[in-house]
Formats: sequence, C-alpha cells, structure tokens
Amino acid sequence: MEPGLVIGIAGGTGSGKTTVAERIARELGADRVVVLVQDNYYKDLSHLSFQERACWNFDHPDAVDTDLMARQVADLKAGRAIDMPIYDFKTHTRVPERTIRVAPRDSIIVEGILVLELQPIRALMDVRLYVETDDDVRFIRRLRRDVAERGRSVESVIEQYMGTVRPMHRAFVEASRRHADLILPWGDYNDTGVGVVIDMVHGVRARREGQGA
Repeated sequence: MEPGLVIGIAGGTGSGKTTVAERIARELGADRVVVLVQDNYYKDLSHLSFQERACWNFDHPDAVDTDLMARQVADLKAGRAIDMPIYDFKTHTRVPERTIRVAPRDSIIVEGILVLELQPIRALMDVRLYVETDDDVRFIRRLRRDVAERGRSVESVIEQYMGTVRPMHRAFVEASRRHADLILPWGDYNDTGVGVVIDMVHGVRARREGQGA
C-alpha cells in the first residue's frame, strides 16, 4: 500500500475548517479519505475537579495529546489502522474504554486549530492549509456551537473567548499561518480555493509516483 497523503487544515475557531475538510474529502472521494480531528485528542482531565477542568486553557498547544495524535497520524500514513479516542466536551474528559476504529485510506485529513503549530504533527503533512475567516464571523459561529452542542451559557462562552481563545489565537493559531502552503480565505464557500487544494494534492501524488518509478 502506498503511504497515505496527509493534508493538514488549521485555522481559528469557527473558521470553517470542518466544512473545508468535508469539501476536500468529497472532491477526492469520501471512500478514499479519513478525517482526524484535533478535538478528539485533548488530554484527559478526569483527574481534576470539574471546576478545574472548566478553567483549563484548551487553546494552548499543551492541551493537546500531541504524542498520541502524531503517532496515530503516522500509523495511518503507514497503512495501519488506529483506535481514535473520543472526547466529551461537556465533562472535559476522554470517554473511558471507548474508541473509534479508523482504517487507513489514500488520504488523511488532519484538522484543528493547532495542527500547524504542533511540529510533530506538522512534520507528517504533505499539504498544509490555513483557513482564514473574519474574527466576528468566527466568534458568532463558536457562540452558536458551544451553546447548542456543548451545553455552555452565553456568558461562559464570552468569558472563555476573551480569556483564552482570543489571546491564544493570536499567539499560536494565527502565527501558524507561516507554515501553510496555502492560505484559504473562507467566508461561506471558496470553490476556486478548494480547486487549488485538489490540484496540489494531485501534484504531490504525481511527484510521488514519478519518484517511485
């Protein structure tokens, strides 16, 4: 089996990373793509009280179990199946004794706010994207998501955004743009940008095949 091609997609909270990943997967063929999301790889905080967990800075690189995520990306790239952890954002803990079995595919999309900042993960990527969206749009999307899907109050979302999300975005997420092969502006849709990404992926594949010939 040829090594899997790893596509990294970073960008701020609410930037549209998931939508971009879905569009790319659809263009490449959903049956040929697997998506790993950074959100599943936050460190387990079950040893802390709930109050301590709620105050944790999830937007700092240290919050991510980088070693596990990098190891599993490397396994998929090498053609080995993995057991991906499941993270519960309502309790801020990893779901105990439950994982998702993920089989290797031709392409592996690795998506998350910090995936370009985390060097062991970035080093495994063949194509690196940064999704750029206006700050106000990103905040509104995050507010809606956290209230609807994660059981947060409006006040707690705003407090977290101002306390950690915004400063960490400036310090780490936005700074990781320098590692991107392509910065993809994304309001709602950017078909031209997605087309460029697909061309890049095909170009990497062609170079690999040429080197292997």
